[in-house]
Amino acid sequence: MNTITLPLTNVRCMRCVNKIRDAISLLPAIQLIDINTEQLTVSTESPLPSLFDTITALGYQVGYHYQLPISGLSCGRCVAKIEQALSERHDIAHFNITKQLADVSGSISKQALTDLIIGLGYQVITSQIQYHYNFTLTGLSCGKCIAKLTTALTQDNIDIITIDKNNLSVTTSLTADDIITIVTTTGYQATLNTGDQAPDVTNNPIAPEPEPEPEPIIASQGTATQLLLSGLTCASCVASVEKAIKAVEGVDSVNVNLAERTALIYGQASLQAVITAIENAGYGAEQSEDDQTRRIRQQQQNQQTFKTHIRNATASLALGVPLMAWGIFGGSMVIDSTTSQISWGVIGFITLALLVTAGKDFYINSWKAFLHHRATMDTLVALGTGAAWLFSMAVVIAPDLFPLAARHVYFEASAMIIGLITIGHALEARARSRTSKALERLIDLQPQTAIVVENGQETEQPLSAVVAGMTLRLKPGAKVAVDGSVIDGNSYLDESMLTGEPLAVHKKIGDHVRAGTINQQGSLLFKAEHIGTDTMLARIIQLVRQAQSSKPALARLADTISSIFVPSVMIIAILTAMAWFYFGPQPASVYMLVAATTVLIIACPCALGLATPMSVTVGVGRAAELGILIKDAEAMQQAAGIDTVVLDKTGTLTEGKPQVVDYKIYNTLTREQLVQLAASLEQGSEHPLANAIVQSAQQQQLDLYPHSDFMTYSGLGVSGTVDQQQLLLGNAKFMNQNNIKITHAETDFDFIANQGATPVYLAQNGLLAGIIGISDPLRKDSFSAVKRMQKMGLNVVMLTGDSIKTAQVIAAKLGITDVVADVLPDGKAAQITLLQQQGKRVAMVGDGINDAPALALAEVGIAMGSGTDVAIESAQFTLMRHSLHGVADALELSKATLRNIKENLFGAFIYNTLGIPIAAGVLFPLTGTLLSPVIAGAAMALSSITVVSNANRLRLFKPSQQHQEK
Repeated sequence: MNTITLPLTNVRCMRCVNKIRDAISLLPAIQLIDINTEQLTVSTESPLPSLFDTITALGYQVGYHYQLPISGLSCGRCVAKIEQALSERHDIAHFNITKQLADVSGSISKQALTDLIIGLGYQVITSQIQYHYNFTLTGLSCGKCIAKLTTALTQDNIDIITIDKNNLSVTTSLTADDIITIVTTTGYQATLNTGDQAPDVTNNPIAPEPEPEPEPIIASQGTATQLLLSGLTCASCVASVEKAIKAVEGVDSVNVNLAERTALIYGQASLQAVITAIENAGYGAEQSEDDQTRRIRQQQQNQQTFKTHIRNATASLALGVPLMAWGIFGGSMVIDSTTSQISWGVIGFITLALLVTAGKDFYINSWKAFLHHRATMDTLVALGTGAAWLFSMAVVIAPDLFPLAARHVYFEASAMIIGLITIGHALEARARSRTSKALERLIDLQPQTAIVVENGQETEQPLSAVVAGMTLRLKPGAKVAVDGSVIDGNSYLDESMLTGEPLAVHKKIGDHVRAGTINQQGSLLFKAEHIGTDTMLARIIQLVRQAQSSKPALARLADTISSIFVPSVMIIAILTAMAWFYFGPQPASVYMLVAATTVLIIACPCALGLATPMSVTVGVGRAAELGILIKDAEAMQQAAGIDTVVLDKTGTLTEGKPQVVDYKIYNTLTREQLVQLAASLEQGSEHPLANAIVQSAQQQQLDLYPHSDFMTYSGLGVSGTVDQQQLLLGNAKFMNQNNIKITHAETDFDFIANQGATPVYLAQNGLLAGIIGISDPLRKDSFSAVKRMQKMGLNVVMLTGDSIKTAQVIAAKLGITDVVADVLPDGKAAQITLLQQQGKRVAMVGDGINDAPALALAEVGIAMGSGTDVAIESAQFTLMRHSLHGVADALELSKATLRNIKENLFGAFIYNTLGIPIAAGVLFPLTGTLLSPVIAGAAMALSSITVVSNANRLRLFKPSQQHQEK
């Protein structure tokens, strides 16, 4: 029996320890000797894979993991030779060998593994030249693709600089072909940009200059074409248009928004082919080149539609109301003489004129629908009003064919139905025009001119004349025209419409300014950097528009029902007519007509089609006003059911600006020498803790030495040679792996950790030299935001790579009881999976590249707006203001929007579920009367107005509390 001791990761409490103990007890030939939250000791004769797999399956990590760059392997037999040697050892659990890299986990030490590979005749690379490569990527279509590739590239010898759907920039010791192989294996393609593979000279000191506060990045959501549609009246129309567009070659996906009468089309299809397909389906379509043109055209359409509906409704009601009043107050509507036959015949022709003028759209659209083998709301209205008019004219022309009791005319029904439904459409159009107010306010932020400074002269020019690199003047009270950087002056800018942050932001030389923000005082000169569709404002508008056009699962359910609803209603109307004709009282023909017409009129699915898009349009727009950008409506539905929020610590709960706050020294080094060595080793690194050490050295005006043999170990630390000194800088696990004795420093470690700082060990030539304490201050509103989320009934979890002691101190300050610490970058996604396996619905909040896989894996990913592009690509929500209150706002608004959608759908479904049976006459045995088609028309119009008005209530949504520290 061999006794081995293995480190444990992510084991947070005794409950975790007990879970591991119980699992190991079931394994044969393995005897547990000792276990705590940091390590376990076992006695075993069996290989390690079963032990490692058992513990990993529980969500924890065990043992050591190495990724060693190797060389000298020329073929598959060389790889097989190393694999054979590793498979014969009992201290290795898993391995993956390529010609460039040995990826090994087990209880073996790094030195023993290195000696084994060298003993086989190969080399382990310890000194590497770092190469910088830029690649063009293809095949990536969304944030999940980026997250998948990021995970594949997360290796010790690859440093990702930037990554998005089209570009990849890395620094690595691997060859370009190795990177391309990784990308290809993941399922995508990469092409090296020639001339970019210059080596980074790592032995020259590099003192990074401090960077300005990062501006929020809104990742491009891909190309999309928006068309303005005409002729849409109900959900069946939406289904028809979507079907027609999807049939066009090159269309990837399409979202038709009934509320805005727009279609958002993704893909490479010919625009003219799409418009032709829509017109062939019986509808109209046109493209507007820019937001301003689109908005003007949309407003013109809405105004024209409203005026037309009001005119038609007035004409219809002018005829229908007197006729109805005549019947109500005792006037005869029965053909019982030649005089009544002539007078009602004249009224019949007047009604016909009304139907072919005010009501012509119903009949034209229903005929187009018939030609395309479909039925819409217009079909129901045309059938109902047409049947009433035809029956009445038949009575007028040949009254002797009908029993005396059946010689009733219904011209007033046709006129009133047309009038009431049309006035309902008019009010709906007026209410609908308010749903995009948030988007219109964003568009209004873009000024149409800019003051250009050339050769000392200032001229006001159209925005279209501004190009990147120009110098622009920003005067007090003016709006910023394009994105850029301040080159002269300082002022305060109101960014509330973009970020939701009410306080003005001070801008000085080097700071970013964004299109649409308002200069409050002072004059600025700034350099134009991003113009047109590249500005953050333009990308926000595009993102809001895409989200407003998207559909949650509830909407797809409503669409499915609507697609079969109208034909079903027509069948019900026919069955109703047959039932009244054969089984109803006399005059059967009259009861048959009234019941069938009423069923057709009352069942129009207008409300059903408007229920979801109206709520989504208003909800997404309101979110934009609060500084929350939503990628799609499905995310809002997911967010409404969240019960657990996982918060990354660095840059999310904290400021993301670490500072050195303490030192402990264990040899003859001075404090300055300790910082000097650590900063020399860390120079050029992008890690926040590394930047803190380098900035500390710069503040003390310490000279940095060149470094060599630099190696990064993800989640552990770094190593290298500085001034002929072999240095290791990292956490306790890193020190243990390299056999550095740190037990005598545990008291100091605990002291620094208990202050909420992160202790980092520095080893010099195999001995511990000191500890550097680095603290990242909490954001001012983190405490109140966490409390607010907890009051909402959410379980708040803090996720960090810090030591458990430091994490617990930070968590205690925030009132967080569930802490996951010592998590390696690739372990964050595993923690999300573990929570999901426990039945939790998880929202992940983060801002870094290493957060991207977890953001993509969670039910809802929420990216802080100043985070990395890949994090934002992987998330469904982006917070424009860097405040955790935005998380609570997003979840509250999502719940309010989903509740509003359900209210609308419930009202629409209940309305039709109750209305159709009543219209068919189920209450006739109790009341002795049938529902009038006129009342049915009024009720149908009222249902649409109710849905639109209810959705507009979301514009009044306010967060549950103010964003300030209590």
